[in-house]
Amino acid sequence: MSDQVYFPISQNWTTEEVINVVQFFEVVHKAYTTGAKREDIMNAYRTFQQVVPSKSEEKQHFKEYEKQSGEVPFYVVRDAKKAKTGTVIQMN
Repeated sequence: MSDQVYFPISQNWTTEEVINVVQFFEVVHKAYTTGAKREDIMNAYRTFQQVVPSKSEEKQHFKEYEKQSGEVPFYVVRDAKKAKTGTVIQMN
């Protein structure tokens, strides 16, 4: 991940919503660096979905994050959904 990643956020979101989205992308980054617990990923993703309920908007935010960081949120969420409880997701 580059030193400066600008998280894809909307100016229409509240401060709390921005924080929730940033926390989701931080968990994605953690999965790529040190590994993240499945539950942490899923909790952050569920909160992200409350802010971004539209799948098309979600895809746009995921693509923007991937373009800047090289990390793929879709893969992190997919692997977390498939994993058993208590699993640590470590992306290669």
